[in-house]
Amino acid sequence: ILIAIFAFKMPIDMAFAAAGYGFIYGLWPIAWIIVAAVFLYKLTVASGQFDIIRSSVISITDDQRLQVLLIGFSFGALLEGAAGFGAPVAITGALLVGLGFKPLYAAGLCLIANTAPVAFGALGVPILVAGQVTGIDPFDIGAMAGRQLPFLSVLVPFWLVAMMDGWKGVKETWPAALVAGGSFAVTQFFTSNYIGPELPDITSALVSIVSLSLFLKVWRPKNTETAISMGQSAGAMVVNKPSSGGPVPSEYRLGQIIRAWSPFLILTVLVTIWTMKPFKALFAPGGAFYSLVINFQIPHLHQQVLKAAPIVAQPTPMDAVFKFDPLSAGGTAIFIAAIISIFILGVGIKKGIGVFAETLISLKWPILSIGMVLAFAFVTNYSGMSTTLALVLAGTGVMFPFFSPFLGWLGVFLTGSDTSSNALFGSLQSTTAQQINVSDTLLVAANTSGGVTGKMISPQSIAVACAATGMVGRESELFRYTVKHSLIFASVIGIITLLQAYVFTGMLVS
Repeated sequence: ILIAIFAFKMPIDMAFAAAGYGFIYGLWPIAWIIVAAVFLYKLTVASGQFDIIRSSVISITDDQRLQVLLIGFSFGALLEGAAGFGAPVAITGALLVGLGFKPLYAAGLCLIANTAPVAFGALGVPILVAGQVTGIDPFDIGAMAGRQLPFLSVLVPFWLVAMMDGWKGVKETWPAALVAGGSFAVTQFFTSNYIGPELPDITSALVSIVSLSLFLKVWRPKNTETAISMGQSAGAMVVNKPSSGGPVPSEYRLGQIIRAWSPFLILTVLVTIWTMKPFKALFAPGGAFYSLVINFQIPHLHQQVLKAAPIVAQPTPMDAVFKFDPLSAGGTAIFIAAIISIFILGVGIKKGIGVFAETLISLKWPILSIGMVLAFAFVTNYSGMSTTLALVLAGTGVMFPFFSPFLGWLGVFLTGSDTSSNALFGSLQSTTAQQINVSDTLLVAANTSGGVTGKMISPQSIAVACAATGMVGRESELFRYTVKHSLIFASVIGIITLLQAYVFTGMLVS
């Protein structure tokens, strides 16, 4: 706030209004998603069903390198496609902790695993927003992103294994990593290029989960690694657990396993419904339930800040409208899934209320942290700090295609959302592309693709991951763990974009 007021000459009332807007946005809808997601997870633990979930995963593989691929990468992508906005990291991080991973590494691995699906998260919302702010057909943006991200999708599973067990681990598990990443990448490409931007995550994740599960039924690594040996080579990533030398057959029947996983199946179905156009239309202006949505214009901020060239083609006032949507919010879908799960899992209403109260108490400081983080992000956005950094990158001329993804990276770091990053910098990418005679669709897609690499270091994601894995107060430690991987991935996308701009122009969407 002080920098905004004294260095960027932002009026005091506007600076505090921006901070307040960010704080309440952190509470709703962001913190609501986290509360609902952690509540759902705690219900599976309180009901004893998590033991069955753990058993079902171990029955596929007890190799914890492969468990990360199955849960952190494939299942996390499914949750990202359906929910997004922090829920995947919260749920998969908690699942890995339950399987024996130390909290720091569970959080870090899940943040990095959540790279590949972010651009198409929440049924393609980031792509749709990019289309709205640039005027480019969202299908074309999604198709172009689908010609960049598959390279990263193949890389991430190998990267995760290398983080856990070095080159030795990659040599031992590369077939499984290739199946997980390859099946995801191929499906991601075809879905984004031939169906649309809404479903790549859902289809890719389902294909990856099924492919990897079936593959692990007929193949397993020569050496099964659990924490005993991994801890020596990778800094004790997980707690010590004895190795059985192979997957342990589940002691539970198929019906019991389905029941244990049912909260997450219900979650996926409900959140998918919540993000569908017909459902959203019910709460849009003119919709049957629009009266249930409360829109509040933030005093001293709404349309008081003007975006100007070259950020946008025409001077545009920035909106500051807080939307309270108790029924249509994504967190509500997760919460309803949790309520249904209370009855399916046989928890009981009284115990369910107790679990919810316990969830709120355990998350009181993380919720405050999330609010403060979003306050910071909103002040940087409305004061012009973020666009100042963006203009520095845009001044790199013909090398801008390399730096273009770093704008998306910066946007996601500041806002915690690829959607917000596209809204913030989409027009700048399009305008700069026209200035340097490069495809505007390419650079807008690069903003989205680069944004996914910033997700793992955004303060919002860090706070969510720490809250879900019981690491409140260790956010800086988790940031240091993920930042180098974030920069490397952003550089990979930068190189891909640069080559597509000037060398492999046949890869561009015509």
